[in-house]
Amino acid sequence: MTDRTKDVDWREPEAIPFAQRFAGSQTFRDLFREGMSLVEETAAYLDGIGREQSRELGRSASLVYATESMRLTTRLMQMASWLLLQRAVNEGEISQAQAGEEKAKVRLDSGIMAERHADWSELPVELRDLIARSFRLLERVRYLDDAIYSPVAQPGSNPVSRQLEQLSNAFGSAFDKH
Repeated sequence: MTDRTKDVDWREPEAIPFAQRFAGSQTFRDLFREGMSLVEETAAYLDGIGREQSRELGRSASLVYATESMRLTTRLMQMASWLLLQRAVNEGEISQAQAGEEKAKVRLDSGIMAERHADWSELPVELRDLIARSFRLLERVRYLDDAIYSPVAQPGSNPVSRQLEQLSNAFGSAFDKH
């Protein structure tokens, strides 16, 4: 055995907090800007041209428009709340634990695409586009949320680490002699 072998630490390595690092990265800042821009774009649409377009819809499509615009607004507000919590953690305003407690009030499980409605195709293209973009953003936020807040794997749960620990236990004294 070489001298390098005896210096190897075979204990369970500490998990690298990729999610927390991602949450503080430029990629997160881009996601944050995208989310807030989508909120602003949606508000401008619903208060402007969307309002005009909704008046031109038939009764049934108008009901679908009202329902889907409320769902869209709710979904975006929930995502914005989550993004703002993560930004507060990144800026040191609150701890990750505090964000986790506040995050319990945020619902990221809001709905499914509305394309199943018979009147979906009658909705304005702009609204359908905003809805689709909100769901794509929601999936990215959910993925990050799972990575940050899901329970971390317990020490020893990594099969490679378990094998290395078993080798260390079996041959530890042999490594120390060289």
